[in-house]
Amino acid sequence: MTPEAKARQQIDEKLEQAGWVIQDMKQLNLAAGMGVAVREYPTDSGLADYVLFVNRQAVGVIEAKKDSAGENLTATEAQTERYATANLKWRQDNTPLRFLCEATGQIIRFTDNADPTPRSREIFHFFKPETLASWLTQPDTLRRRLVEQMPALPEKNLRDCQISAVTGLEKSLALNKPRALVHMATGAGKTFTAITSVYRLLKFGGAKRILFLVDTRNLGKQAHQEFMAYTPPDDGRKFTELYNVQRLASPSIDPHAQVCISTIQRMYSILSGEPIDESAEDVSLNEVQQTVKQEKFVRYNPAVPVESFDFIIIDECHRSIYNLWKQVLDRHRHRREAAGSAAVHA
Repeated sequence: MTPEAKARQQIDEKLEQAGWVIQDMKQLNLAAGMGVAVREYPTDSGLADYVLFVNRQAVGVIEAKKDSAGENLTATEAQTERYATANLKWRQDNTPLRFLCEATGQIIRFTDNADPTPRSREIFHFFKPETLASWLTQPDTLRRRLVEQMPALPEKNLRDCQISAVTGLEKSLALNKPRALVHMATGAGKTFTAITSVYRLLKFGGAKRILFLVDTRNLGKQAHQEFMAYTPPDDGRKFTELYNVQRLASPSIDPHAQVCISTIQRMYSILSGEPIDESAEDVSLNEVQQTVKQEKFVRYNPAVPVESFDFIIIDECHRSIYNLWKQVLDRHRHRREAAGSAAVHA
C-alpha cells in the first residue's frame, strides 16, 4: 500500500467513526445519511479528495496528504481553498464551502470560513455531521461572538488582577488563539476569576459546555462549591441556578450539563473505557513518580466526540502530570490554575 493509499484508508476510518458515510462518485447517494463524504469529487479546478455533504448540501472539503507531508499541512490550505471556491459538478449554488480540512492519516487541521479572520487549527478528530449541521443553523460562530458580542466586564467587586485576567483571556480568544495562560498569585482568587470567565463564555460567547479539569477529587469538590456560591454581577441568582454543573463521578456526561468538573484521571477513564480506581482521584499525580512509559494515549470515543466541550479550564496547569497526560487534553481540542496559573484550551 502506498503512503497516499494508507493515509486515505485512515482518513476513511476516522470519518466513519465520526458518523460519516463514505462514498465514491459511482455510488453517489446523498440520502444515505445526514453526513456523506464523497471521494474524488469533480470540480472545475480538478478532483477534490473529499467533499462533505450535510443533509444533501455541500458544506466542506478535505484535502488528503500522505503522512510524510504532515508537517507542511498549512502549505496545503491554498489548495483546499481552491476546491472550496470551485464549481462543483451538479451543484447550482456556487457559494464557497464553509468547512475546510487538511488531513493525513495522523493529523487533521480545520478551518471555519465563517470565523472572523479564519485560521486553521489542529483538531484530534473529524467533527460529526450533526455538529456541522448545528453550526450551519447558528447566526454566528463562537469566535465571531467572542469578537463582536462580548459586553464590557462589570468591574464592581472585582480586583484589578481579576479584571486584567478576564479581559486578557477574552481578547486572546477573540484573536483566534486556542490556548491562553492565566498566571495569578496565591490568594488572588483564581477560581473565582475562572468562574467569571466561564459565566461570560456561556452567557455571551455562546459556549455550550465547558470542562473544568482538576487532578484530585478534593480540588473538584472545592471548585464545585465555588460554582454553587458564585453570584454573577448582572444577575441575582447563583451560578448553579442559571446553569447545570456536573461533578463527574461516573462514566456518563450529563447531556444537559453546561459545566463538567472532572479529574484528569476520570476523564481518561471515560475516553479510554478503562475502569477507574476511585482512590486514584485522591492523590495528585504530581506527587507520584511517573515515567515516559506511563504516558497516556486515548482513541476516539464516539460517545464523547471532540466537540463535547467548547473550552477546557485546566486547574493547576503547572503540574508535571500534563506532560504525560497531554493527549487527554488534546482529545478535546475543538478548545490552568495553580499557586499561580490557570490555562484555557478553546
